[in-house]
Amino acid sequence: MSRHPVHQLHLHHRGRAFHFVAYDGEPANVARGKEAVPPTWFLMASGKRWAVMEVADAPETERDSQFTQCLDQNVFA
Repeated sequence: MSRHPVHQLHLHHRGRAFHFVAYDGEPANVARGKEAVPPTWFLMASGKRWAVMEVADAPETERDSQFTQCLDQNVFA
């Protein structure tokens, strides 16, 4: 798997600040029965993380729009 740089993003939405981090993927481990995990953006809060979407080469505006949609559906629902 190619190495993706770790990215962080602080996004303000509806008067609150949110922290997103992109982590590298992990290759499959047949010996442990684990499938490969693609590079993924995570929402970070209270020492926990939640997967939001796979890392993609999309424009920043499109990526930020996807993040705000995720927040509207999962945080502000």
